[in-house]
Amino acid sequence: MSEVAEVLTGEAILVATEEVLRRYGPAKATVVDVAKALGVSHGSVYRHFPTKAALREAVTRRWLDVVHAEFEAIVEQEGTAAERLRVWLQALFDKKRRSHLEEPELFENFQVLVKESASIPEYHVRHMVGILTRIIRAGVETQEFVTDDVDVTAQAVWDATDKFHHPSHAREWGNPHIQAEFDAVVSLVVAGLRYNRSPSATGDA
Repeated sequence: MSEVAEVLTGEAILVATEEVLRRYGPAKATVVDVAKALGVSHGSVYRHFPTKAALREAVTRRWLDVVHAEFEAIVEQEGTAAERLRVWLQALFDKKRRSHLEEPELFENFQVLVKESASIPEYHVRHMVGILTRIIRAGVETQEFVTDDVDVTAQAVWDATDKFHHPSHAREWGNPHIQAEFDAVVSLVVAGLRYNRSPSATGDA
């Protein structure tokens, strides 16, 4: 075994796999290509990832974890819950739209990898809806938002904004009116979450 193979790590394999996927695309990229990029045998790669599917899923999760961390950071920003919710949803829309319009090949590669695994989409949505849940719960705690079930509401917000983050709508993101449509939907979502005291609730005439 070569010195390179002896120090080969799973992380190094994932980094090399990302580069191979960018170069060849998911349809043509192979484990042999990854091994060549690392200067090792394909058997060395398989010792870390037993199948091609396992390797590609690990790469996809790695990409998603970077995305999750980016959107986790927004939860800690200053501002009201409504402001953070708007910023979060806008950031998500901008990221998806920018990736689709400016890096179409990488965007398509990522979608192919996501579709290969039954667990990856659920893994991603669970994380993202979990972040939404934290934002909404914070709003409930400060009485800015009102809901009987934070978890259900977070999922509803994710579903209501589907047009602005689900890849099936990617062709619509170049529409010159799409930002106005986004603003209208988010305003409706925020209005529905806000706790507006009625005169009877406050005792006012």
